[in-house]
Amino acid sequence: MEQMISTPFQQALDAVEKLPVEDQETLVEIIRQRLIEQRRAEIARNAQATLQAFREGRASYGTVDDLRRDLSGRS
Repeated sequence: MEQMISTPFQQALDAVEKLPVEDQETLVEIIRQRLIEQRRAEIARNAQATLQAFREGRASYGTVDDLRRDLSGRS
């Protein structure tokens, strides 16, 4: 007989399955919205880091051709 390992993830799934379907749907929507907000916050942090790097001269901008020239070592 197989023994099922109860991980925190499995425990969460089990708890959710005990909820009424409407509550499960609400929970899914709440989690989806929170993931969207987390991603937005991550994008904002990356943007701030990029701006800071640009201000400090550690980053630059240009065209794809500029990037190709930089990568090939040509000016």
